[in-house]
Amino acid sequence: MNTNLKKQTPAKRLFMLKTKVRRTVLIVIGSCLMALNLNTFVHAGGLFPGGFNGLTVLIQSIGRKFLQLDIPYTPVNLALNAIPAVISFLYIGKNFTLFSVLSIFLTGVFTDVFPTIKLTNDILLLAVFGGGLNAIAIYFCLLAEATSGGTDFISIWISEKYGLDAWNYILFFNIAVLLAAGLLFGWDKALYSILFQFTSTQLLNNLYRRYKKVTLLVITNDPEAVYTIIRDATHHDATIFTGKGGYTNADRNLVYSVVSGDEVRRLIPKIKEREPKAFINVLRSKQILGRFYSRPTD
Repeated sequence: MNTNLKKQTPAKRLFMLKTKVRRTVLIVIGSCLMALNLNTFVHAGGLFPGGFNGLTVLIQSIGRKFLQLDIPYTPVNLALNAIPAVISFLYIGKNFTLFSVLSIFLTGVFTDVFPTIKLTNDILLLAVFGGGLNAIAIYFCLLAEATSGGTDFISIWISEKYGLDAWNYILFFNIAVLLAAGLLFGWDKALYSILFQFTSTQLLNNLYRRYKKVTLLVITNDPEAVYTIIRDATHHDATIFTGKGGYTNADRNLVYSVVSGDEVRRLIPKIKEREPKAFINVLRSKQILGRFYSRPTD
């Protein structure tokens, strides 16, 4: 028997089981939303979403228009995601990849099973609200520490390896797909699809902050306590500066640290609870050079 399994306590095994159940539920929800978005907004409006989902829809549209073939969504999407999934398995994480593949598979199955529903004939509304729903679907997958696949594999790999916010870079790949769609099927749908993708990208940037870096500046009378909170909650280090308050001329301490965007929301309440009079300034960091702790992806 695996020695690691022997060392795990019942409480640890229960926690791991709950974590897997939670991740699976989030994946199912995200996949359902993605499939509903494809059948309710994308297909109904003749739009082309981002990433390999958009490339799959483009291939389906080419098959219908030029080859008179009704190509199913699932096999094409799985084939396109095969190589990125292997790269993810090797360089990002095994469980991360397995849950992501589950998301890709369920999205394909739900898309082939769910009916196409047309809520409105207004393509502008379909583009804006479809883009928003697309971002929410991806967000659920990211909360499950997985992805919806395709270009998301590549984006997360870049973020993990280089510490860059790569979501906007993927927009250029999407534009290439839209250029092909515009040449083949008309520029009106392609231009509305750019609006769809822009809405999705910008909303996702605001919803998911793990790969955003922020600078935390805390003026405090108890720097050691603040540093301990930062270190224990995030595993990030900090630098402590000493100085004097300009108004009171009293001794002051400044704790400087850089943390991930999703961590600062947890840190501020803990710091304020420990020292209610602490003065906290949060700044967005565009580029970090040097060592920065990144949570491992399983």
